[in-house]
Amino acid sequence: MLLAQTSPKNATAEIERIVSGIQLPSIPNNKFLITKFGAKGDSVTNCKSAFDKAMKACLKKHGGTIIVPKGVYTINGPIHFVSNVKLHLETGAKIRFGSNPKDYPLVLTSWEGTMLYNYSPLIYGNNVENVAITGNGIIDGEAKDTWIKWKPLEEKDKLLSREMNHKNVPVKERIFGEGHFLRPQLIQFVNSKNILLEDVKIEDSPFWCVHLLKSRSITLRGLKYDAQNNNNDGVDPEYSSDILIEKIQFDNGDDNVAIKAGRDNEGRDNSNSPSENIVIRNCEFKGLHAVVIGSEMSAGVRNVFVDNCKARGYLKRGIYIKTNSDRGGYVKDLYFSNIALGKVEDCIYVTANYHGEGSGLYPSKISDISISNVSCEAASNTAIIIEGFPEKKVENVVLDKITVKSAKNGMTLVNTQNISVNEIIIGDKIGVPSSVK
Repeated sequence: MLLAQTSPKNATAEIERIVSGIQLPSIPNNKFLITKFGAKGDSVTNCKSAFDKAMKACLKKHGGTIIVPKGVYTINGPIHFVSNVKLHLETGAKIRFGSNPKDYPLVLTSWEGTMLYNYSPLIYGNNVENVAITGNGIIDGEAKDTWIKWKPLEEKDKLLSREMNHKNVPVKERIFGEGHFLRPQLIQFVNSKNILLEDVKIEDSPFWCVHLLKSRSITLRGLKYDAQNNNNDGVDPEYSSDILIEKIQFDNGDDNVAIKAGRDNEGRDNSNSPSENIVIRNCEFKGLHAVVIGSEMSAGVRNVFVDNCKARGYLKRGIYIKTNSDRGGYVKDLYFSNIALGKVEDCIYVTANYHGEGSGLYPSKISDISISNVSCEAASNTAIIIEGFPEKKVENVVLDKITVKSAKNGMTLVNTQNISVNEIIIGDKIGVPSSVK
């Protein structure tokens, strides 16, 4: 059965199937107070060595919880996780990171869909399991006056990374870092599983805020954001699966959730690792776009459910699916329901022609999408846009019970087939016709 024909009852069952299969981390009962390792919450002392020592103590004891009490803890360098560790920030605790690139060693990471070696994300874990970041404290990237200055300098390195991707340069030879200007992510887990991020507030990231790369069995809930820098996406799953994103208050300078799956040649070569089985529910959106798929999605994105979410501020676009003819891959089996948006530029935007880019050699396939019970106060541009390629149409889409109270333009469908439309109201609802006069 196509997802476009899936009933709300079946979608609810599928959501519960995904959520019930996600494993929360199992953390040993050992406790490690960070101040016992020399950390001082005075905002001045460099606490890098204290956090390193605490991680080593956890490793020796096969895991435990590192407790960060009230105070401001400066860390000149990254926190690198080991398995079976929870980092718990108590109320009033803030971790803030230094911004000297020399303090951040090169690690395996990804930058806009291309695997490479770059400055370590500020919080990083590679090949770990059973890890958590919890509590009511704050994680502050301290980037607005430092890392963000690299934004105008990154173009050359961005293009170099894409050239390496297209030429299949071995990943071990894709060395960035000193002399280059690719900003690191704030929090990134790679090749990892059983991950929990809960309740903490995330501020001022150098680049993407939470990047889940080649990882699975992930729960993000209760997070709060105030991250207004360029490219401050809230959550970016990439080549990742079995993810629950719930009860999050987004306030981001870029996308709230952007689901990705690698770029171009490299992504297509990893088609056995799509991003899939992702549930986004009970969230509040504020930022550039609410839920985005792409544009880096070459390994494929499928089985995504977005339910019972609302905007609490302006969004450029609400539902935004974007790809182009360099990507290849597919986007399919998506279910959006019960979404309330405020003022937007475009309410629903599905395009296979993102930025008009692409060689034309690798058109993506977009299909099997259900969008139901969506309301929007006003669209300054267009209510609904769906555009595919002539040779690969967007197909099998259900639009049901969608209300946009005002819009400059109504609906544009180009290169589509099998689009089912029911109860679409754009502008005032028109009922009984007026009588002849």
